[in-house]
Amino acid sequence: MVDVGAKAATHRVAVATGRIQMLPSTLALVQAGTAKKGDVLGIARIAGIQGAKRTADLIPLCHPLALTRVAVEFEVLSEGSIPTIVCNATAETVGPTGVEMEALTAVQVALLTIYDMCKAADRGMTITDVKLLEKQGGKSGHWVAENKAI
Repeated sequence: MVDVGAKAATHRVAVATGRIQMLPSTLALVQAGTAKKGDVLGIARIAGIQGAKRTADLIPLCHPLALTRVAVEFEVLSEGSIPTIVCNATAETVGPTGVEMEALTAVQVALLTIYDMCKAADRGMTITDVKLLEKQGGKSGHWVAENKAI
């Protein structure tokens, strides 16, 4: 791991996003709350938070962090040709290293949970466009993706 012992502890925030595309009938199950495994978005939100908390267990050279906040939110895009659920995750800490990996892991785990909970209805779901949107704190300051749209 990289030595972060000499770095200043600062407030750090990262925001990541991603999406999962599915059949209209699958999105209808999610929205109606009638998926066989239960409340898809509620469970995916908790899974994303757990994923952020366990990032250092999954990514070998990630530092374990004391997260001060993790938020996972979903937006349903049902207009257009491909029904989509967009996931946005925000991770925060006060420490010597950033939380980009925690935000990205939260998004991936939340989207994988949606896939797992809906795969009986739709094995063709596609997870796409996972990326960092923004990070704040530390020596590099505030960074925002040039194209935040996905």
